Amino acid sequence: MQAGQTTVDPAEVAKFEAMAAEWWDPKGKFKPLHMLNPCRLDYITRQIAGEFARDLNAPEPFKGLRLLDIGCGGGLLAEPMARLGAEVVGADAAPRNIPVAQIHAEQSGLTIDYRHTTAEDMAAAGEQFDVVLNMEVVEHVSDPLAYLTACQQLLKPSGLHICSTINRNPKSFAMAIVGAEYVMRWLPKGTHEWNKFITPDELFDLLGKAGLDPVDRKGFVFNPITWGWSISDRDLSVNYVTASLKPASPKPA
Repeated sequence: MQAGQTTVDPAEVAKFEAMAAEWWDPKGKFKPLHMLNPCRLDYITRQIAGEFARDLNAPEPFKGLRLLDIGCGGGLLAEPMARLGAEVVGADAAPRNIPVAQIHAEQSGLTIDYRHTTAEDMAAAGEQFDVVLNMEVVEHVSDPLAYLTACQQLLKPSGLHICSTINRNPKSFAMAIVGAEYVMRWLPKGTHEWNKFITPDELFDLLGKAGLDPVDRKGFVFNPITWGWSISDRDLSVNYVTASLKPASPKPA
């Protein structure tokens, strides 16, 4: 992909622009993410700690690590990463998200480098990170392979890439679209497009083609009885997450 080109889908950006002011309202349009966030953080922190030999009981276990939260929104993941000691850059293609994130970080006493930019532009500028968080973004871009390739380019050798998205099957249509958007009304209608969802096997294939080595995948499972989320080794039928590593040396052509 040439400099200046982007996988950003303007229609997708507009959806999240319209909801920008509600990022930190746990009962607002981002209620599903607030509910999912503890589960996401559990997976992310364990993966980072394991890969970089960090003690999560230490005061700032991620100190010295440079981390990018691409598609950061209002900062729901960037802020806890900063509290854990990481040097955090939060990037988002929706310009209205950035001041919301900046104000909340300032009010929280956190230093986070928030930017209105894209993965492609940051890769073209030569930015490098130990960790790239790519959570619930890949299903919203116009070219997933090009986007994941840009994320790979943003990683230092041996860097860690964590990517979550939604599976594509009848169950995900029923739960992520019909349930979340029409029945529960957690999200505005049209937030997700089922045909853009990606199966775990498809994502693993895309990650490999992008130059990453997929090493783990787990499901995020919602229990309507306990009204909570958990991590599953087996159930990747709707929400799921992957971990991949950038090889220490370039893969042979």
